[in-house]
Amino acid sequence: MANYAKRLWLEEDLGDDYRWSYRVSEVLFSGRSEFQEIDLVDTPTWGKVLLLDGKMQSTEADEQVYHELLVHPPLLHHSCPKRVFIMGGGEGATAREVLRHKTVEKVVMVDIDKVVTDFCSKHLARNTKAFADPRLTLINDDARTQLEQAPDGSFDVVIGDLADPLDGGPCYQLYTQEFYRNVVLKKLAPGGIFITQSGPAGFLSCKEVFSSIHATVRSVFPAVVPYAQHIPSFCDIWGYNMAFSDAAQTPLSAEELDARIGARLDGVPLHFLDGVTFQGLRHLNKMVRVALQEEKEVYTVDSARFIHGAGVKA
Repeated sequence: MANYAKRLWLEEDLGDDYRWSYRVSEVLFSGRSEFQEIDLVDTPTWGKVLLLDGKMQSTEADEQVYHELLVHPPLLHHSCPKRVFIMGGGEGATAREVLRHKTVEKVVMVDIDKVVTDFCSKHLARNTKAFADPRLTLINDDARTQLEQAPDGSFDVVIGDLADPLDGGPCYQLYTQEFYRNVVLKKLAPGGIFITQSGPAGFLSCKEVFSSIHATVRSVFPAVVPYAQHIPSFCDIWGYNMAFSDAAQTPLSAEELDARIGARLDGVPLHFLDGVTFQGLRHLNKMVRVALQEEKEVYTVDSARFIHGAGVKA
């Protein structure tokens, strides 16, 4: 179980010399799987909070922002997304947003931890319908293994909703140049799009992993669109890299995005994203732009950068 002080304050280590804490009203679930520690707590500030290995993964207060920005830009930029592969995404929110698209016929979600997917399918009310949707195939296995086994050209969109690259963890290998070039790019159909969450992207934090992930994606794909948004529960700006397999693909105008949102989605308004918003997210500040332009280091199996580790006892 994640570590709580006697007054039920959860404290998370964000760096070598700083941390933050928030009050816990109730511990709804605490357990451990073969792979990680899993907690669901209720809080006055964030509502229900899902934690893995003591680190906040998503909250009721702002998870829709994170997931809308991960899912809808790539699906809206694709001409007609029918087949989608999700790496990770165990809580079900990424699948929930993908399944809002009328054109989607098949979603394959591969998350290694069955304890997480079983728990979230039962206890995260926003996502229960997604887990029951007949278009969703849920596989509890290694995402790389499953994607490697798929025929080339199988998917219109591949989404990396993975844990951050941690030193000593297996996930960083799904951020490498080898994986992007030898697996992801090959499994995309013509005109396919890849998106990955890319870690902290603030002007003080963007060189931690964001700039290197961007350089890695850029070394494989002919066109890459980085963007970022402040996620309050993550205590930072958060970065994304959207990659086109066709060099002729370019970002849509605000008007085109709004038109596709109206035509393609299920009729329920998006919580955060629209065309003007996405235009704004692509305009990164000067310090971050320079960091991305100057970054030379790419992720390989033998060389990687890592985000700060898991939460610690208060």
